[in-house]
Amino acid sequence: MVAVPLEPGSPEYARALRYAWKVCSVTSLGMVLIGISGSTLNVALPSVVRHFHASPFASSWILLAFLLVNTATLVLFGRVADLLGRREVYLVGFALFTAASLLAGLAPNVGVLIGLRALQGLGAAMILANGTVIIADAFPADRLSQGMGAYIGTLSVAQLVGPTLGGLIADTLGWQWIFWINVPAGLVGLLWGLFTLRGTTPRERKPVDAAGNILILAALSAALVALTEAGSRGLGSPVVFVGGAIFLVLVPVLVVVERRAAHPVLDGTLFRARMLALTNVASFCNAMARSSLILLAGLYFQAARGVGPLEAGVALLPVPIGMALASPIAGALGRRISPYSIAVGGSVMSAAGLLTLVFSTAAPYWVIGVGLFLAGCGSGTFLTGNTTQVMAALPAGSLGVVNGFRLMIMNMGIVLSVGSTLSLLTASVSPELRGQVYAGTLSQLSPVSLEHLMGGFRLTYTALFCVSLLGAVFAALTYPARGGGRPPATPLRS
Repeated sequence: MVAVPLEPGSPEYARALRYAWKVCSVTSLGMVLIGISGSTLNVALPSVVRHFHASPFASSWILLAFLLVNTATLVLFGRVADLLGRREVYLVGFALFTAASLLAGLAPNVGVLIGLRALQGLGAAMILANGTVIIADAFPADRLSQGMGAYIGTLSVAQLVGPTLGGLIADTLGWQWIFWINVPAGLVGLLWGLFTLRGTTPRERKPVDAAGNILILAALSAALVALTEAGSRGLGSPVVFVGGAIFLVLVPVLVVVERRAAHPVLDGTLFRARMLALTNVASFCNAMARSSLILLAGLYFQAARGVGPLEAGVALLPVPIGMALASPIAGALGRRISPYSIAVGGSVMSAAGLLTLVFSTAAPYWVIGVGLFLAGCGSGTFLTGNTTQVMAALPAGSLGVVNGFRLMIMNMGIVLSVGSTLSLLTASVSPELRGQVYAGTLSQLSPVSLEHLMGGFRLTYTALFCVSLLGAVFAALTYPARGGGRPPATPLRS
């Protein structure tokens, strides 16, 4: 069908815009579902660890099981949605995530809980791989930045509610409700999506790259096992050596397999464009720098300052408040300021916030709050600008696969951020005391151990700052070539 221009102000444009905002409400519910799930658990993790008497290794995997499966299957579900229909895959994701959340609250032991967290990650991958593309398909080009700002802003709102809600639930209702609160939101999102989203025509059926997906899952699993084992038992553990060796062997194997695959899960040809490559590297660095901040600061307040989950959740509010304010503002400014400038400004702001935290471990709370707020503002601003940059430059025939790849790169940063942060932090204390860090009880032990832990927090914040600064450099390098990198002024529809 020939594309017909939609003139702003015309009845067709108004109808398209009304539908786009309805679509945004559906996809935003998906963001709320995933955002609340992650932010509540990050604060309540010590309560879950204490309930199951989980080892440091198992404690890490309560978080990492979700992140690993989610990351490894994002591109897969982008491809599946291109073949079977984006609406159908998106709604199945809602149903799976909701069911897994219900069962997670009934888990009899930590092993079952980790397995159900992996199932949650599978459902979340179906939601995340398709939400951004659904937004990009629905909005006129001149309003895409606004839609993206609102979409990402809902994640900020979920993260705004999540830390305090997680602390309140852990203090009053019990850890099970950390998962059960996802059920109502999941049911509402599923029903609203069924009535709102229009069906899409599946594209030509092409084989899924099963070998590539399996190799990605295996390589990431090996790397994460090595990282978490290093954090719980030290670098001298044989598991660290074996996991690292498997990862190093599988990476070149993955490259060879993907070069020969007819429809590779990691299609490097889609990212030969300079801007797409650099925006994804900047996104990876930003994800590594920001993703473990709530978790790290939550452990700081509970393990180092000895406060309860609710107080820790309240203390973390500057991060989501900053994101909630910055995302819609950045989206509104997107009609006057280029996404490039928004992304660069956000990455610089994130680095400034993390630098403040490096020097604030023994400072009054207001100093910590300023650092957390700056980091939150920077993350919300960067995500809006960076996402708009990428979506405006995506090849139209490969939206699902390319967006899935974009999200997978970002999620790799999230996975490595959580794994490396926990390992780096807990390495500052003796192996016998590492479990006390996850349980949030180290502050009750010796002052010497506590001082060692404070040094670990400073070191970890420094590492996150360096990664954030690197992300700012790559964001600056994405400056579009003259005459390129901008979406068309007139939106097109079929």
